[in-house]
Amino acid sequence: MITTQFLDQLTRFNLVVNKRVTSSISGPRKSVAAGHGLTFKDYRIYAPGDDIRLIDWKVYARTDNLYLKVHEEEKNLVVHVIMDKSASMDFGKPVSKFDYASMIGVGFAYLALRDNEKFQFTTFAEDLEIFQPKRGMSHLAAMVQHLNSIKPKGYSKILDTTRQYKKLIGSRSMIVIISDFLVNIEEIRESLYLLGDHEIHVIQVLDRVEKELKMEGDMKLIDSESKGILRTFVSPRMRMQYQQQLDEHCAKIEEVCNQLKINYHLAVTDTSIFDTFYKILEG
Repeated sequence: MITTQFLDQLTRFNLVVNKRVTSSISGPRKSVAAGHGLTFKDYRIYAPGDDIRLIDWKVYARTDNLYLKVHEEEKNLVVHVIMDKSASMDFGKPVSKFDYASMIGVGFAYLALRDNEKFQFTTFAEDLEIFQPKRGMSHLAAMVQHLNSIKPKGYSKILDTTRQYKKLIGSRSMIVIISDFLVNIEEIRESLYLLGDHEIHVIQVLDRVEKELKMEGDMKLIDSESKGILRTFVSPRMRMQYQQQLDEHCAKIEEVCNQLKINYHLAVTDTSIFDTFYKILEG
């Protein structure tokens, strides 16, 4: 659950933005349209009726010709936060993967609001649940209230989600996908490929117990999504094989992201949420 204490601490992100956040997070985004923005693009010859305030007098002093500075029009970014609410995300104590992912999602939404950007928040499992893009802290408060009311359940159908969601993305956006990504790697690959040319952050959230299989002896394991039961003996060798397979899966996700020029981050829930966020923003 997202607590009042966490929301109070979000103000610490101001320091993060000022010192660590690159242009991929903060500030307005640019279109290719010419306008009166802040980013210089090119010069053109003055024509009657043009705004004389745009004349570059230094160029006139050198050439005796009137030239205007042409700037790129700046447009705000829509930040899309897409978060997994399937049953597997309910794993972990005292903080579940879902709670941890929720705090990351709220952090991105807070940064968007701080820079007067719109954010659109979506949860998925077997279906999509969408909040429309808005500005303002009231929208963030509604997002927090919704997250605190969710009980993760169902299967993670990330490919179906992506096929539906890509239709909702208009101009170039920032897309933040938060999940444990414990699904087939080819499904992940196709999902990310479908999203196209956007600023994309893939954040894989795992619990320390599942990451390192911190258990030993006779165990009854229950699949949180299928509810299937597996009785097994967890030996040191089995634990090593499990860790190897999971590490290989995570490495494949990172490789896919690198191929598609997507930012990949692995977050473990026993790490301070702010330390995790700092690393994501620096990446």
